[in-house]
Amino acid sequence: MGHSAGELLALAALALAASYSILTLAALIGWKLRRPVRRAGPERPPVTVLKPLCGAEPGLYENLRSFCEQDYPQFQLVFGVQDSNDAALLVVERVMSEFPSVPIQLVVSPLQHGSNRKVSNLINMLPRASHDILAISDSDACVGPDYLNQITLPLSDPRVGLVTCIYRGVPTRGIWSRLGAMYINEWYIPSVLLAWLFGHQGFASGLTLCLRRNTLRAIGGLRSLVDHLADDYRLGELVRGLGLRIELAPCVLDTEHHEPTLAMLTRHEMRWMRTLQVLKPGGFRCLFVTFSAPLALAGIALLPALSPLAPIAWTLFGVSIAGRVILHLAHRLPGERALFADLWLLPARDALVVWIWCRSFFTSRVTWRGQQFDVDAEGIMRTPS
Repeated sequence: MGHSAGELLALAALALAASYSILTLAALIGWKLRRPVRRAGPERPPVTVLKPLCGAEPGLYENLRSFCEQDYPQFQLVFGVQDSNDAALLVVERVMSEFPSVPIQLVVSPLQHGSNRKVSNLINMLPRASHDILAISDSDACVGPDYLNQITLPLSDPRVGLVTCIYRGVPTRGIWSRLGAMYINEWYIPSVLLAWLFGHQGFASGLTLCLRRNTLRAIGGLRSLVDHLADDYRLGELVRGLGLRIELAPCVLDTEHHEPTLAMLTRHEMRWMRTLQVLKPGGFRCLFVTFSAPLALAGIALLPALSPLAPIAWTLFGVSIAGRVILHLAHRLPGERALFADLWLLPARDALVVWIWCRSFFTSRVTWRGQQFDVDAEGIMRTPS
């Protein structure tokens, strides 16, 4: 007996949703079971950490302080702002007074080298870097005392050109911040780990970009990134172009996620979606596969009444929903946050990511640090005329 097109389409949607749920959980388990490689010898090269800053965002003091408490023999911190009235300066001064023994440089320069203000800030900071191992890190990263050990160790292999890290969103109070952290923890990072499971090396996060100075020179320096929306991805792409690998360090960083309003949340996620669309336009069209719960719901909705495929369909639906719930709970298992506190937000979170994905096909404009840019097909940002 043949099956209708509706039945087959429903079953295909459900099979995709269930498969994605199972594979993301396998990737998460594989990452958790990964054994970090320990440094074999005593040699630990000096490191300069470059931290571009813009504004005194929530948690900035704790974030900067965590970089001063590294269990590492020789490192330097370079902080940079572009505005002499930037509120981040007061936080940096507090950290500098608390850690007088840590070599800290502060660069205040309004020079703009391109449309990407973060990269312009880094260009202004780089001349103050003393060491040949450079670690670029966004302002919202919070790290443990072994961080520099873990991100520099892979560079002992000459075939590794760049080291980066995955991260976990830790929300501030408020429903929009909690929804934003769920986007990172339950959709974006699981998709990164799934790609890692299959050997993909395209991921590079601005939370950590650690490389040798001569590698940076070989790709044309920071100026090769200065107009790109996804400067971290572009850096990884150029490093891979040299025939070098990108390595994921074993540490998972915490990043405080602060979204005061729904409008700010959607602007941020629209920028991230547009970034993904620019980087992988073909794959972006197939991104619906990663929306496991909405895809499973669509599959059940498409299933004709009294279909003989109903037992299989409902089994696949159950697998998809169970996998989605487990993925939501998995990053809460260490116990820092109540296990079931945000479970009721799952439908809203999944509906929101589908809506932003659909909306991203109809705009090329993003908002970054309060400024609007048009982004072309190459990922170049331009100020709207």
